[in-house]
Amino acid sequence: MIPDIEKASTEEIKAFQENQLKLLLVNLSKHSTYYKRLFEKHHVDINTINTLEDLTNIPTTSKDDLQKYNDDFICVPKKDIIDYVTTSGTLGEPVIFALTDNDLKRLAYNEAISFACAGVNSNDTIQLMTTMDRRFMAGLAYFLGARELGAGIIRVGNGIPELQWDSILKFKPTYIIAIPSFLLKLIEYAQQHDIDLNTSGIKGAICIGEPLREQDFSLNTLSQKIKSQWNIELYSTYASTEMNTAFTECEAQKGGHQHPELIITEILDDNNKPVAKGESGELTITTLGVEGMPLLRFKTGDIVKANEEKCECGRNTVRLGPVIGRKKQMIKYKGTTLYPPAMHNILNHFNEVECYVIEISHNDIGTDEILIKIATSLPSDDLLQKIKDHFRAKLRVLPKIEFDDRKAILKLQFPKMSRKPIMVIDKRAS
Repeated sequence: MIPDIEKASTEEIKAFQENQLKLLLVNLSKHSTYYKRLFEKHHVDINTINTLEDLTNIPTTSKDDLQKYNDDFICVPKKDIIDYVTTSGTLGEPVIFALTDNDLKRLAYNEAISFACAGVNSNDTIQLMTTMDRRFMAGLAYFLGARELGAGIIRVGNGIPELQWDSILKFKPTYIIAIPSFLLKLIEYAQQHDIDLNTSGIKGAICIGEPLREQDFSLNTLSQKIKSQWNIELYSTYASTEMNTAFTECEAQKGGHQHPELIITEILDDNNKPVAKGESGELTITTLGVEGMPLLRFKTGDIVKANEEKCECGRNTVRLGPVIGRKKQMIKYKGTTLYPPAMHNILNHFNEVECYVIEISHNDIGTDEILIKIATSLPSDDLLQKIKDHFRAKLRVLPKIEFDDRKAILKLQFPKMSRKPIMVIDKRAS
């Protein structure tokens, strides 16, 4: 199930996207209060935007714009809106997204071709280990995508290893959708209850929310731990509410494939200019085919690298590497630039670390400080020293690390109204 456009030549994909871009610009100039105002303020003549390169003549849109002018982005009458979702609000107030019936059909198509990218077909059954409620787009997208693909789906929701295994053993799903670190909890439960992981029938896990790979696409520490005990394929998928689109790995497992019929991508530097080929920058997206709240040159806040060479799977689309980090969470610490995922990878190395939270703050002179709070049932000076040594070896700098109460850390990780664990608490002034 590879759409023809994804196997087309680079030139054909570009021409297709440029045609779709022109349709989007006309739509925005007629129906988007926000973009009409933007075009007028910056004297943007949409008739002069004919190529993807011309996009640089249009100002970017930020998450702050979405939060400040949320309703101004809606392009349809209220009667045409049939579903409302919100962003998670990890780095600010949640943003409302309004979806039409066609937006839900587009969401289903996006997830169906994304599942197919990871090898799922109509003969498979998928166990969904994430919520469908609480205004969460992803769970709904997975459900709609499985229906579109013709695959079965088991809606278990997040957490509760006992219920997850009960469903796996009863219904024999072939794929699961989960946060990678939760797979470790499933492994632990299986080992404690004499469940044979490798005869469970699970072929693969489509993993959300946490990176699986290093920048060279080798398995990171978390993935190595999973694979060492459970012989399943791990597929990374990256998406956000704002994008209405997913980037999912194929069997080559070398980056998440762009769907060019659904989204235009740019990788931009701090001056909103395209980075050199192979360099990292902020993923900036333009949605195609969205009715309710289409976005133009929206800066996601995620730092990534793009891979443009043709993939061995036959797709000729851009592939995004693992997210290096959130731009707002960049830390300048003792002369080194860090992002939290690098610290996650180090902490995941230690089985003794049961949970943790990373706190970022400013000290008295305004420079960044890092405090990592760790919970373990076996606190010791020896363990603390091993963790510190690992940080020095991998990152060449050592943040402040201390043991803390497990309940206190879990309370920080799961604040009221949160849909997912908060692993980083940024106390720096904006």
